[in-house]
Amino acid sequence: MIDKINAFFKKLNTPFQENDKEELSLEVACTVLLCEVMKADGTLQEEEQISLKAFIAKQFQLQNNQIDEIVNTALTLSDNATDFYQFTRKVNEHYTIEQRMEIVGYLWRLAYIDGELATLEEHIIRKIADLLHLRHSEYIQTKLANTPSS
Repeated sequence: MIDKINAFFKKLNTPFQENDKEELSLEVACTVLLCEVMKADGTLQEEEQISLKAFIAKQFQLQNNQIDEIVNTALTLSDNATDFYQFTRKVNEHYTIEQRMEIVGYLWRLAYIDGELATLEEHIIRKIADLLHLRHSEYIQTKLANTPSS
């Protein structure tokens, strides 16, 4: 905890240009959003991690070592992020509405992997969908299309 606080203050004292040197990649931005939902219920299940890696591999045509690096980076960024804006901004810049809906659909699939939807998972997905500029009808459409049948 103290390390996170120290890192925060160090970043505040660093000139803006230095903070901006490392450009956030689209792959990492998407993965951070997915990790947020994975972590929302307090557990990182192996099935969720396998599904996440499969999605990233398919979405970005990456090799296993690249996927592991992106997931590790995304988890670190997720642990230190105060909001989702920097990640959703990157997705909004590069993805069409259909592609953003696909990402939100995958957020729903990740949330349901353990067989139940935690309230916090649903809240995070709603927040991300709003930041990705999905209309309410598109949000509901992605939820219905990706909710497992009982």
